[in-house]
Amino acid sequence: MIASLRGTVLSMTISSAVIDVGGVGMLVHATPRTLSTLRIGSETTLFTTLIVKEDSLTLFGFLDDDERAVFEVLNGVSGIGPRTALAVLSVHSPDDLRRAVQNKDEAALTKVSGIGKKGAQRMILEIGNKLGPSTGATPSSGGATDSSPDVLQALVNLGWQEKDAGSAIEEAKALNPDATVAQLLRSALQILGSRR
Repeated sequence: MIASLRGTVLSMTISSAVIDVGGVGMLVHATPRTLSTLRIGSETTLFTTLIVKEDSLTLFGFLDDDERAVFEVLNGVSGIGPRTALAVLSVHSPDDLRRAVQNKDEAALTKVSGIGKKGAQRMILEIGNKLGPSTGATPSSGGATDSSPDVLQALVNLGWQEKDAGSAIEEAKALNPDATVAQLLRSALQILGSRR
């Protein structure tokens, strides 16, 4: 299993990055929060999980070992594959997810695209205490205000001018004040694309 990798970031999209590790370009799928910390041309280290299927090998990258551990627990829930597990971490930080599961907060879990009421109930039941206690002292609001710097950095990393990216983020926030990081990034990209 590939547990981590270190190399130079060659390129990025809104859902993945290509990292040059010893001359080999490794495609790594990650959350917008993780991708916002990467810089094209800079060296990075990511914790990784390799998902092996009979027709593919897919690498998922994370900022820290806690995020990777949470991803692996999510991936073990019936009906949740690696893409949905990554979507959960795009909407909720590991600690936000712990709180949602501990508080049996189905509404928070159904904010994730692809997770309905039954899926949220199954997550709460199957995850139980597997995620352990929260590591942070204060809950985050989960709102777009906190995610704006991450989204701005991700857009700048993708090659947009900071001024243009900032105005697109503000426009996207006006359309959906409760947008998650992933939703805000997607909306801002659509706005920027329509201005070209």
